[in-house]
Amino acid sequence: MILVFGGTTEGRKAVEALEAAGSRYYYSTRSEEQQVNLTHGIHLKGGMDLSEMLSFCNAHDIRLIVDAAHPFAENLHCNLLQLALQLQLPVIRFDRIYPPHSKDVIWCKDYQDAIRLMEEQEIKRLLALTGVNTIVPLRPYWSRHECWFRILRRESSIRMAREAGFPENHLVFYEEDETEALIDLLHPDALLTKESGVSGGFSQKVETAKAAGIKVFAVQRPAYPPENVIPKDKTVTIDYVNGPHGLRRTVEKRFPEFYPLHSGLTTGTCATAAAVAAAKALLCGERPDEVPVILPDGETIHVTVGYGDGFAYVTKPDSDDPDVTRGLEVRAAVSVLQREDLQAIEIKGGVGVGIFTLPGFDFPPGEPAINKGPRQMIRDNLAVFDTPLQVVVSVPEGEEVAQRTFNPRLGIEGGISIIGVSGIVLPFSEDAFIDSIRKCMQVAKASGAPRVVINSGAKSERFVRARYPELPQQAFVEYGNYIGETLKMAEDLDVEKVTLGIMLGKAVKLAAGQLDTHSRIGTMDKEFISQMLAEANCPMDITNLTLARELWKMIPDEKIQDFCRVVISHCRQHCAAVTKKCELTILLIGENGEVYS
Repeated sequence: MILVFGGTTEGRKAVEALEAAGSRYYYSTRSEEQQVNLTHGIHLKGGMDLSEMLSFCNAHDIRLIVDAAHPFAENLHCNLLQLALQLQLPVIRFDRIYPPHSKDVIWCKDYQDAIRLMEEQEIKRLLALTGVNTIVPLRPYWSRHECWFRILRRESSIRMAREAGFPENHLVFYEEDETEALIDLLHPDALLTKESGVSGGFSQKVETAKAAGIKVFAVQRPAYPPENVIPKDKTVTIDYVNGPHGLRRTVEKRFPEFYPLHSGLTTGTCATAAAVAAAKALLCGERPDEVPVILPDGETIHVTVGYGDGFAYVTKPDSDDPDVTRGLEVRAAVSVLQREDLQAIEIKGGVGVGIFTLPGFDFPPGEPAINKGPRQMIRDNLAVFDTPLQVVVSVPEGEEVAQRTFNPRLGIEGGISIIGVSGIVLPFSEDAFIDSIRKCMQVAKASGAPRVVINSGAKSERFVRARYPELPQQAFVEYGNYIGETLKMAEDLDVEKVTLGIMLGKAVKLAAGQLDTHSRIGTMDKEFISQMLAEANCPMDITNLTLARELWKMIPDEKIQDFCRVVISHCRQHCAAVTKKCELTILLIGENGEVYS
């Protein structure tokens, strides 16, 4: 069993990642205020001291601790590490993503240091965004100067401020995106905040203060693990993650049976890790067994690498995704370019990486089949070296394996494609994937959201999410290719409103009646697409059409809306067979995020 300590944004993300397993776990929060939608997890409300933690873990066969608590919750971190030490349990520290330290910020070691520095800078009026728990340690400052504390609008928080003797008329309450308004209202000399990371809105606070021309003092996050908690002759196994993908991968490693199916890495992530390792070997003389890779969502995972003569490689990990590229060796050779632009990264394809031979892809014919997402990942991860580099990606067995893919049919010749949007491959066995969709739909229904939004993957979800910013994460469900199955689930669960986000490649198949849009079931029907073009009063020759998305460039701008209307109409007709009760909205998504309805 897994025990998670949360109450934070990271706690919510941990819940989302663990719910996908369908296995029982516990989620503990000190207060009762955080509302989380748990289907398989059990919410433990109220703080536990060390003795209570020990008793609970022994009674419930806890085998793994996830510390997703606030970075400044030092007492809790100490107790969790003592717990892990006494019971010999591994710990996953689910921390935040932190931007690099900026010169625009005055960094403070702790609250006493902050008081000293603010006194030296003669700060007389302060807006403190550090929370109600910092009122007491900051008393030496606010007892002598004018100070406002922004706190949560909770009776418990107001009571704490009152008990600390802080004047209630100098309390301001947290409202979304109101820091600028508070600065305009209060005219402080400076803003005091914590190093709260990306999820804590740290960068936005700094930028708001900078725009207002006031100083920012930031208290640095405490070290993890805290000093002197673990004796020098003792060890605790601690894995560090800062996102849900890393959490899942680490749980799969430390507690393999928790997830029925295990995730993997895209070829794009493998190529990126190999490039990072090759650059470290070339520029730093280092050959680590693992290298960090920043995924497109900003989180960092660690990938096992190996080294050859002039290259580094990653063996694409086994997962429960039925993928012919599992076990392939993805290599990267790195060399220095003679360029003035230190951020220049030139990416080429070597042996076993296919070549685009037809239009319609991210890059023109003749370019290596390395998609836009992996290219950007490689550039983002190599930027830290501040050196112009050439990267040659190769896959020794790629040409042979590509014959077992759809690449030849799509006009990709000579090898496999280097692909990946999220950087992670989630398990995709049909029965298990459909079951995971069902679990996600159940969670979406249980969340109480007024609408469930189903989409094909990370890219379409990103565009559709902007349409529904008010919906919780649980309301977004990935259908992959199983549109019909997912709509049936919504119908069976009595979901009242469903939005189907779909991109053109799947839309033309759905419009033709293919409720399962996987390429192994069927390909796009050019004759039917021609019929839809005629219905939109836009007849044209599509004999050479390779991919449906090429239509976005082929159809005149003034006819796009008409064509989308026809496609959506046909899609709705086939979806109506399985959505007799729920209200269905269909959004057709363009290549650059345009949404047609």
